[in-house]
Amino acid sequence: MKLIRFEDLPATPWKNGGGVTRELYSYPAASSFDTFLWRVSIADVAQSGAFSSFAGVDRVITLLAGDGMQLLAEDGAAVPLLPLQPHRFRGEQQVAARLDGGACRDFNLMLRRGAATGELQVWHADQDLAEGCDLLYCVQGGWEVLGDQGEQATLMERQALVCDDLSGPVSLRSLHAGSVLISISININLQQEGRHAAEPS
Repeated sequence: MKLIRFEDLPATPWKNGGGVTRELYSYPAASSFDTFLWRVSIADVAQSGAFSSFAGVDRVITLLAGDGMQLLAEDGAAVPLLPLQPHRFRGEQQVAARLDGGACRDFNLMLRRGAATGELQVWHADQDLAEGCDLLYCVQGGWEVLGDQGEQATLMERQALVCDDLSGPVSLRSLHAGSVLISISININLQQEGRHAAEPS
């Protein structure tokens, strides 16, 4: 298990100046935007504006903090992002974000369509994940993470845990009232994984 601290992540400014992104994890390691199979990042959105387009990528966005945000489609339809309520959309959609007030922070999962599928879940109480998970992120409070082979880790606010070596069940135990945790579980299409690994970056 690899612990990742938010404060250790470099912030990459957006080209349009509307915010910054911090990459928590991408698979395979050191993959580029063209070769990742799945990717997790946290974005600070400072102003309203268009999202970047990611053709062939399925996205799941979850509002972590801020006054609120709405996603505006080309046809004018607006989808409000509610705190800690994941919203899934296709990366090639022309989508713009409209802030309801001040800056917001959101959690992003990107999945290469056809190569990876995944689920993002938000937990507010103790959980036993029978199939394990691939990444955990502590939104607030603290959590104890227990593997079925004796593995143990403690996650505090704004820390992530990559669970590459946890192949069995995982138990999540809240350490404080009001603790919130995000878990991500990924399934890889092995044939597609080999094809992407062979492509030049």
